[in-house]
Amino acid sequence: MTLALQGVCAGYGTGDVIHDIELTVGAGEIVALVGANGAGKSTLVKTISGLIPARRGAISLDGARIDRDSARARVRLGVVQVPEGRQVFAGLSVRENLRLGAYARTRDAAPAQFADSMTAVGALFPALVPRFDEPAANLSGGQQQMLAIGRGLMANPRMLILDEPSLGLAPVLVAEIFRLIASLRGEGRGILLSEQNARLSLAIADRAYVVENGRIALSGTGQELLNNPEVAARYLGVGKGVSVTEGGEQARLTARLKTILTPSP
Repeated sequence: MTLALQGVCAGYGTGDVIHDIELTVGAGEIVALVGANGAGKSTLVKTISGLIPARRGAISLDGARIDRDSARARVRLGVVQVPEGRQVFAGLSVRENLRLGAYARTRDAAPAQFADSMTAVGALFPALVPRFDEPAANLSGGQQQMLAIGRGLMANPRMLILDEPSLGLAPVLVAEIFRLIASLRGEGRGILLSEQNARLSLAIADRAYVVENGRIALSGTGQELLNNPEVAARYLGVGKGVSVTEGGEQARLTARLKTILTPSP
């Protein structure tokens, strides 16, 4: 399964925000979008999920065009976005939020499949299980982010798009969320991660694209971009000539995350 964008342009009003975007995301890989706030990352992911129409270019899933399909149709095809800012339904219970994530499967899935999906989400996010019947408003920010991701997983996505999953979270929770995102790669789905925390994104990404002024400015493996002096200076808060592994809370988080993700010998 491959998501591919070819020459995609989109925007608001009469102006384009993203220009001639070319990227791919394959099954079982994490692809990161990094760039400054306002670079066009959120516009790009909304265009992929169908919330903003592509004005030019093609978006395809396994070679079949989906750029003319509605957002709902794309969810049914397996393209699912977890929005920026979590956007959980605060007055509904955790269980009800999760069930809403499966709304597009109601014509195809048997009740047992919903139960299996709920069990799988509970296994991935055990902190949510004892709170299934509580209002989502009672959850912490980190737990709400877990709920938002779990809600997306209830749609049984083939391509999961995460928009700023670390936004507003404490550093220790950020590391946990990124660890969980990395664990999803093993299930064979593709993950497109749009995130301002470039350091941690690149640490878990198989490949990455740097977005500047609505265009792809640079691409490579996560490790290549993590060690690129220009990327380090512009996006990682590291001066030119300074190792990306030196000092700072973010560097320590990156090292910790790499330790967690490195298989034991």
